[in-house]
Amino acid sequence: MIFSIIIPTYNEEDYLPVLLDSIKEQDFDDYEVIVADANSADRTREIAEEYGCKVVDGGLPAVGRNNGAKVATGDILIFLDSDLKLTEDYLAKVLYEFKMEKLGIAITQMLPMSNKIEDKLFHDFANYFMISVEKIKPHGAGCYGIIAKRELHEKCGGYDESLTFGEDTDYIERLAKEEPFKVLRNAKIGVSTRRLEEEGITTLIQQYGKSTVNDFLGKRTDASELNYNFDHGKKKLTTSRFSELEKRTAQLNDIKETYDESVDKIQSMRRQIKSLHRQRNRKVVFYCVCGEGMGHAIRTGVIVDRIKDKYDVYIFSSDRAYQYLSSKFDNVYEIGGFNTVYINNKVNNLKTLSDALKRNPTNIKVGYENLYKKAVQLKPDVIVTDFEIYATMVSKLRGIPLISLDNIHMITQTKIDYPKDHIGEMLKAKGVIKTYVVKPKVHILTSFFYPKVRPHKNAVIYPPIIREDILKLEPKDGNHIIVYQTSRESEKLVKRLKLLENEQFIVYGFNKNEIDGNLTFKEFNEDEFYDDLASAKAVICNGGFTFISEAIHLKKPIYSVPAIGNFEQTLNGFYVQKLGYGEYHEVMSAKRVFNFLKRLPKYQQKLAKVKRTNNDGIVRELIYRIEKYSKLN
Repeated sequence: MIFSIIIPTYNEEDYLPVLLDSIKEQDFDDYEVIVADANSADRTREIAEEYGCKVVDGGLPAVGRNNGAKVATGDILIFLDSDLKLTEDYLAKVLYEFKMEKLGIAITQMLPMSNKIEDKLFHDFANYFMISVEKIKPHGAGCYGIIAKRELHEKCGGYDESLTFGEDTDYIERLAKEEPFKVLRNAKIGVSTRRLEEEGITTLIQQYGKSTVNDFLGKRTDASELNYNFDHGKKKLTTSRFSELEKRTAQLNDIKETYDESVDKIQSMRRQIKSLHRQRNRKVVFYCVCGEGMGHAIRTGVIVDRIKDKYDVYIFSSDRAYQYLSSKFDNVYEIGGFNTVYINNKVNNLKTLSDALKRNPTNIKVGYENLYKKAVQLKPDVIVTDFEIYATMVSKLRGIPLISLDNIHMITQTKIDYPKDHIGEMLKAKGVIKTYVVKPKVHILTSFFYPKVRPHKNAVIYPPIIREDILKLEPKDGNHIIVYQTSRESEKLVKRLKLLENEQFIVYGFNKNEIDGNLTFKEFNEDEFYDDLASAKAVICNGGFTFISEAIHLKKPIYSVPAIGNFEQTLNGFYVQKLGYGEYHEVMSAKRVFNFLKRLPKYQQKLAKVKRTNNDGIVRELIYRIEKYSKLN
């Protein structure tokens, strides 16, 4: 069980059904509801039982919450006041952010169930205040929804039942000393405005203002000091009590004046933001993509297709990646890029450096024209980089939050295993990688292998991003072998496969349609390629991440020949062999391929155990990070 939702009640027959209905309407079902009732005189307890809730005896809020927690089975406790209403996807949003931020205690933000401007402003101010002090003085109340790990609740002894007011803030403060606290940014909860209507904004500010001031002074406030009753609206202010409060009106009105001033500031800030962002309704995302090979472009195509209806996305890339992405999306701009030069399937460092130096002046000019100037013009809220070098420069120059999403940073962010005779290549690769993407807000990593993230690294790992058309394919058992090479220098290596006369090879990557004995060369056509891959009995490739990931997804054994000197490809090939999905060789020979084909059943057995995944998790992660780091937040 993930959630135990605990609701203390007393005479709540009018409000409780609204909350319980909103819980039932959630697109999430791993929860239980516990109602701790303080001997209600109306139908509250009957209603809870009709909805299938666990019902226990309650009392004051602290007693009810503790009694509910004692019978809870969920890993996470959610304490709700009975006059709340869950917004759409509230539980899913709470779970996601609570887990992603590795929290022990949290509250959500309030959304008034009222159309009155003053109600919205009051609750906006309250949310703003809670966020502003979350790192200084963890603070909250039951009307925000309080989320806590059950084991932490038990460790800290639950709510202090001796307190008649402020027991929720005391609880939050104690738990926040043990584990991180945060006001969740995405989950908001509908709040009844009955207390505002019954007692008025001035009285509420007097009550909670005094309580808050006391909290910051380290004092606890008793309910009798504030005329607070758990049974809302049943007892009114007496004449003598009102006279006492009236004597302090001048002092307490200062709190209201501060509130009014804060509302003005919030409204002013909002007007400025709207002006700066041309009153746009959607955030602007710059997506910068490495132009080398096709893996970065294919991955970006999948992600952009999933987020383009939510954000205004502008894509920047070079070479083949630019051509591919511009054929699929609007707002794609060409910038300069660097490509690795291969000779005889080996990285030629001297030629790579020489070409980079020749192209650098043009690259910088084009990068400036199409990326920096667009950033000035469009004021992006965030930049996402898939290993593209100019994104870092523009991010730093313009102060725009940077998010890294790629597979290459597995090398710098995780404790990888690798062939020890390639340590020189590994160190060189780390150095290059660190210059491409500098200090992003987070590294979102995609990988088919899962080493531990290094200590103090802000990184998360998700399964490979797979094209939607590949996800829809059903693997078949055919007789041919797919050969996928992207370097024209590899053609002479492929020719060696002609020695295996009894095998049929379909070869992609050389941009030609031709039959040469048992080799069938094909120009790239997505539909035809998908069918050939789905029905192949095995694949032969370099160490490219995207193709290897798609082969693993379709349970196809892999013979990997990484380009010599390309550590990322070497690492991918190494893990193919380490995980039992196929073999990794530094050269292609007919004899080794022949032996590999004889061992296919062994690799198929390993691949059969690989769980099929989809792209939902990493898309949710990216959206969450865009919202978190966006300049509009």
